[in-house]
Amino acid sequence: MKSNPIWQNARVAALRDLTPSVREFVLQPLDGAAIAWPPGAHLQVRLRVAGREQTRSYSLVGQPADTPGGYRIAVKRLDDGRGGSRAMWSLAEGDALSLSAPQNHFPLDLDAPASLLVAGGIGITPMVAMAQALARRGRAVRLLYAARHAGELAYAERLRDTLGDQLVTAVSGQGQRLDLAGELAALPPGAPCYVCGPSGLLASLRSLWAQAGRPASGLRFETFGSGGQRPSQAFALTVPRHGASLTVSADESLLDALEAAGIEVMSDCRRGECGLCAMDVLAVEGEIDHRDVFLSEHEKQGNRRICACVSRVVGRITLDSAWRADAAHH
Repeated sequence: MKSNPIWQNARVAALRDLTPSVREFVLQPLDGAAIAWPPGAHLQVRLRVAGREQTRSYSLVGQPADTPGGYRIAVKRLDDGRGGSRAMWSLAEGDALSLSAPQNHFPLDLDAPASLLVAGGIGITPMVAMAQALARRGRAVRLLYAARHAGELAYAERLRDTLGDQLVTAVSGQGQRLDLAGELAALPPGAPCYVCGPSGLLASLRSLWAQAGRPASGLRFETFGSGGQRPSQAFALTVPRHGASLTVSADESLLDALEAAGIEVMSDCRRGECGLCAMDVLAVEGEIDHRDVFLSEHEKQGNRRICACVSRVVGRITLDSAWRADAAHH
């Protein structure tokens, strides 16, 4: 089914810089109270990016009690991204925006006797609530947290207060690396691992997890949908069923371009994880830059489908949509 969130009008109640590139926002609903959220939940935010209304997803930080009546998110500024982070960073206290109710595609098992949390960069945001919730329940929890620079370890002090020496940090700019293989070897059988970060981190963990013979269901993840290894560039798009020929600019997603053209596409996570926005590829002149974690490697090599929310093209692509004229009249 298509994600159809309830939207609330809200304002920026407070903001502060956690690191040179990470800003925290407290968002206050104007037409109703904030809805309590479980660990791992996220908000969708409606923003105007390059003159168009677009939707972005941000993990909720901490417990509801930490932000009475509001929501807390943190946004990393990405100057080479699609513009959502720059739009968020342009907001000031008092500015208005629209929010969805909290949604959760990254649920935490509070009853697991032990859990391993792994975060890369801004992927720390959902882990704050997870670590707090597990620690409060007296569960064994260990958090591995990697960043490029020591000054980018947002929430590290807060997490150290919660976890003590069960928080392990690594700064890649100083040549430090997380010992993922060693940490998995020490994880009790059956214990889940939660990872949020760049797709490269997930790929490493997936490989090690499989090598260790652990069940796939025990590795749970969120990504940034940034698996592409090349800079984003504009590409040509044709959707014959709608008689549409478009150009997808470098700073918008394929999904955003389709929606802006009035072509409805089923979608939900907008991170390349759920697969709801996967579309059939009729032809491609060039190469598909698959950036999702939903399609298998075999499916990606076949180039028969593309996840419109994150993946891109070098060249030109022709797609089919789920819309059918006969169905539209029923």
